[in-house]
Amino acid sequence: MTVGFEGGVELRHPVLTRAAAVLTSVLLVIGLAACTDSRLAEGTSVTVALPEAFTSYNPNTGHGSASDTNASIVEATNSRFASWNAEGELVFDESFGSVEKLSDDPLTVRYTVADGVEWSDGVPVDAADLLLAWAANSRTLNDEEFEAGGYIDPETGLFTDDFPSDVVYFDGFTAGGLDAVTRSPEVSADGRGVTLVFDEYVADWASVFTVGLPAHVVAARALDLPEGSDASEAKATVIEAIDTSDEGVLAPLSRTWNSGFVVEGGEVDAELLVGTGPYTVTALGEEGVTLTANPRYRGDHRPRFETIEVRHIADPLQVVAALERGEVDVAAPRVTSDVLAGLDDSKAGDVEIGIDGVWELLQPRFEEAMSPAIEDERVREAFLRSIPRDALVEAAGVRGADAAARESFTMAPGVTGYEQSLESTEGVRFERDAVAARELLAEAAEDDPSLADPTVCILFDPANPRRVAQFSAIRDAAASVGITVTDCSSPDWRNLLGTPRSWDAALYGLRERNLSVQAATAMFQSGSPLNHGGFADDDVDELLAELERERDTEARATLRAELDGLLWKAGWGLPLLQLPAVTVVAEEVAGVTHSPYAASVLHEPWRWRPAEGDTGS
Repeated sequence: MTVGFEGGVELRHPVLTRAAAVLTSVLLVIGLAACTDSRLAEGTSVTVALPEAFTSYNPNTGHGSASDTNASIVEATNSRFASWNAEGELVFDESFGSVEKLSDDPLTVRYTVADGVEWSDGVPVDAADLLLAWAANSRTLNDEEFEAGGYIDPETGLFTDDFPSDVVYFDGFTAGGLDAVTRSPEVSADGRGVTLVFDEYVADWASVFTVGLPAHVVAARALDLPEGSDASEAKATVIEAIDTSDEGVLAPLSRTWNSGFVVEGGEVDAELLVGTGPYTVTALGEEGVTLTANPRYRGDHRPRFETIEVRHIADPLQVVAALERGEVDVAAPRVTSDVLAGLDDSKAGDVEIGIDGVWELLQPRFEEAMSPAIEDERVREAFLRSIPRDALVEAAGVRGADAAARESFTMAPGVTGYEQSLESTEGVRFERDAVAARELLAEAAEDDPSLADPTVCILFDPANPRRVAQFSAIRDAAASVGITVTDCSSPDWRNLLGTPRSWDAALYGLRERNLSVQAATAMFQSGSPLNHGGFADDDVDELLAELERERDTEARATLRAELDGLLWKAGWGLPLLQLPAVTVVAEEVAGVTHSPYAASVLHEPWRWRPAEGDTGS
């Protein structure tokens, strides 16, 4: 389950009418005459509303990962070796390339780009691009002594201008398993693939790696190569720098990889928006993005619609209004009573209610808390046993779209193994028990008088009305057993999750992107950067290691259930609920599917097609 924080901050962008949908900055023009795909319905367009702005073409950086729109745009415009479908199954795209395990001990995997695959600017995709992706996301070549945190602007999440120019530091995604590849990959004889040797077995080897940014574009920008420089020479420079650990070249490459693909105010150099997928970014502005069918794409995911207009509309009621007026064809507005009432009264399109990929949780700190009391095991358990979970679940849903209670830390309701987890954790799950909570507090205070009348400060997003209501319910319930709950809310709650002594418990949502083992390790393993509460348990670490080595799917589900039991016993926190999701699709559009694992409703857009005059299956 790759995880990303649930969005909650409102973005203020006006609703656009179709007449006003011309974007302010045209970046490039693609001649579709070169595209001979018979499935493409020329002249067709579909408009989708997303709640967040497009801020980066590199969603693997800390800044880029903050917006789900970034991931959605990149997934629509780039291909992958493998991806997760709506059922949580890993699906391979052999038209893009192949993944082959060569050995189990040591784990050795070859990733090869298919012959003829090109970037949208016509440059072949090859080993240089794969090597850059490895260097960036494994962080193997980073300066181990460098502390990047001091160079991050807390307001934007971007690196500041005083970031050292001579430091090699790729701000890549490290929770996928590539950190276990510490030797430079071997380039294949044909130059289209690389072989990775893992230091330890990684259960998700088939999905942890793919092509990222174009090496020739990164090199040209980072090294200030002359305009019109040969792409193959730029690629060769990248390969040599990685093979020789040339810090003089890697430092500017890492800076460009980190910050060169940021979209500020709807502006970015067109040459940077190069992809390998069925669509390309052809225009953008502060209010939206235009995706156009990529004429160079020859894979299995050839698109049906010629263009996709992406509109940024934060207010879910404005989304409903735009659907009603026919200005938006596809949307997944945040579920509220007003939203569902508006959809009931409108003729916006087909409405589907399902389970969202976001699950909500309450996580206490085990160390470096704001108030030392929460670091005591008995105080933590008393606090968790005071929480009115049933009331929180009921309040999160609305009439016609109930939230689902979640009893597992590792899987959503309905996933294979979830019922097994419920059975194995029966009797150890924390239920609300005010009597038990008071007894635990009394025992703690008797041993240590400083633990009497403990205070717990909760971190949450003050801009999210549901969070505010949840905080109030938790505060009142905790007060009834003798715990004072205070407000540590902040608009910067995401960054504060990893900040010591800034909170005692955190109330937030996580979005599951898949069912990978590595995400569980990142969240629960001792010392992991994403283990925000400082939780550490030898039994959990041992089971996580076993889970990563396990190859059988059913055996993994059993281990996940066992992991849930250990986490409940250790008082890691409380899984609260799985949010409901609503998807609305205009009757003129077919092929749209909801996936709880997708970053947004812009999921597998190559399957979307005009409902009338279908141009292909």
